[in-house]
Amino acid sequence: MNVGVLGYGYWGPNLVRNFMQKEGITVFGLADLREDRLKIANKSFRGILLTREANDLLTHPEIDAIVIATPASTHYAFAKKAIENGKHVLVEKPLATKNEEVADLFALAEKHGVKLMVDYTFLYTGSVQKIKKTLQNQDFGQIHYIDSTRINLGVFQYDTNVLWDLATHDLSIIYHLIDERPYQVQAIGAAHMGNGVENIAYVTLRYRSGLVVHLNCSWASPVKIRKMIIGGDKKMIIYDDIEPTDKLKIYDYGYSMITDEYRRNALVDYRLGDVSIPKFSLQEALAGLVDDFYNVVVNNGTPLCSPQLSIDVTRTLIAAEQSLKQDGQMVAL
Repeated sequence: MNVGVLGYGYWGPNLVRNFMQKEGITVFGLADLREDRLKIANKSFRGILLTREANDLLTHPEIDAIVIATPASTHYAFAKKAIENGKHVLVEKPLATKNEEVADLFALAEKHGVKLMVDYTFLYTGSVQKIKKTLQNQDFGQIHYIDSTRINLGVFQYDTNVLWDLATHDLSIIYHLIDERPYQVQAIGAAHMGNGVENIAYVTLRYRSGLVVHLNCSWASPVKIRKMIIGGDKKMIIYDDIEPTDKLKIYDYGYSMITDEYRRNALVDYRLGDVSIPKFSLQEALAGLVDDFYNVVVNNGTPLCSPQLSIDVTRTLIAAEQSLKQDGQMVAL
């Protein structure tokens, strides 16, 4: 399978490296508007087509698949043209920033008989896969809350706010772990750079089961934190992606309500058990993504990230952005 990569900025080099390491895949060409980025690529990767024109790859007859790692505002147009030219497509998140664009691209891919996937990288980490297996175990109990913090002194985007850059990761993870979808979303945030692009945001998701999810996203933190706490009534999980080894800790902690026959009111009974640190695959997440994309294209496999998950994440982000613009009003999903 010959692959053409659009974009060689922050994420492009990681994608190129992993595609080059995959047996059965050849990185045929690379496109970037910046000449200095192409010069860097030329030093590392000899013998591939380097160009400043995306169309040179989108329409090239020898290229089977296009990988898009360009600014979010360009994703829809590039993906659409690639699909119309019969190319399979892998797009860095987000796929698009409008519900109708996401639906249109998946429908277009089906019409042209090609595969379309979104790069939700964290779904391919061994830690997230281990969490999913843990949650499927009956002894975890009912999930009551998820609290996630994803902050750093990050790369400020000019065409999308912090929701589309950071919250999309947490939403993709949560929607991969849990089948239930929220019915309401609320978001507040602030833009401190004078361009109207929010660099800090707090998102709350409400579920009919009683589950509540809170996301804290920021490009303006002096420290980098990627931590998610999943609380159940029987067990709890702390997922700390910054930890080099012990990324997951499962707490055999729980609580339940009991009745005090003397006081005639409800009391909370706490149970404090052991803490375990499970083992999981340490394969690089992008290597897993490339394996999945190859399997989907070559073997007609089923992608880990379904089209519906991509649609649900986009729909939630759009509603959160609407709430943010309305000073935190609840928005129905």
